[in-house]
Amino acid sequence: MDVGNNSIQTEFVLRGLPHAKELTIPLLLVFTVIYIFTLLGNSLLYIVIKTTPSLYTPMYFFLINLSFLDMCLSSVTLPKLLGNFLSVKTIPFSGCVMQLYFFHFLASAECFLYTVMAYDRYVAICRPLHYSSIMNWKTSMCLAFGCWLTGSLHSITHTVLTFQLPFCGSNEIEYFFCDIIPVLKLTCTDTTLNKNMILANIAAISLSCFLLILVSYVHIVLTILRIKTADGRNKAFSTCVSHVILVALFYVPCIFTYMRPNSDSILNGAVAVFYTAVTPLMNPVIYSLRNREVKEALKKILLGKK
Repeated sequence: MDVGNNSIQTEFVLRGLPHAKELTIPLLLVFTVIYIFTLLGNSLLYIVIKTTPSLYTPMYFFLINLSFLDMCLSSVTLPKLLGNFLSVKTIPFSGCVMQLYFFHFLASAECFLYTVMAYDRYVAICRPLHYSSIMNWKTSMCLAFGCWLTGSLHSITHTVLTFQLPFCGSNEIEYFFCDIIPVLKLTCTDTTLNKNMILANIAAISLSCFLLILVSYVHIVLTILRIKTADGRNKAFSTCVSHVILVALFYVPCIFTYMRPNSDSILNGAVAVFYTAVTPLMNPVIYSLRNREVKEALKKILLGKK
């Protein structure tokens, strides 16, 4: 795609996260540990599911998609943030374009995937007798592919709209990665259309997916409450709690950020850390600690049992 023809900028400067100078090394160590454990945790969860035949179900198929997305999403933002702490603050214009594209591609694909995972839990709990026919492998693969494709198309739209604008002012981005809102502040033209697109597209998609998830879980809770045995209720709840926690960690910060495209609050960077660093880290932790099947499969792998 041809972007940036009107721009005279060849590189940008990422200002990074606002922090006191004496906190640079501690923050560098913290985010290095977060990144390493994100890659290790999600890789381990991916390996556990791929090497355990009993986990070959749509639920875990979506989960390994989520793990892969989390690893990629962290790799788009955290290495550059770590470099920023080491005073490597510049990013080429083309690098900024690619970072913005891949961030919104992966984040929006993850947004859609959380919705698909909620639908999977809805079918499993509310229509258990029809689960195998509704959520067969063909349907599961189509849904997963749809998440990736829609995420890519969504990101291309915003990337083109953003970088077709002229950049003729400051080249300093007051953020720790190239995101739409901070980049738009550097343009020397009216950005009303772009900001309206943010509200109409990103925020609307996030809210729509969140509401669909909420509706799914209302039906799920009502169905669970009708289960007569306590053991049955606990088992049904346990398959949903992990997903609900991750949805909250992902959606709430996203909606907070993109529903306010005109905001200059320094909180935006801190909030963005949640869905770029914390949520990808928490995914394998939450699913490993709260999921009996995953814990048993992990234990077998670590002990070398078949």
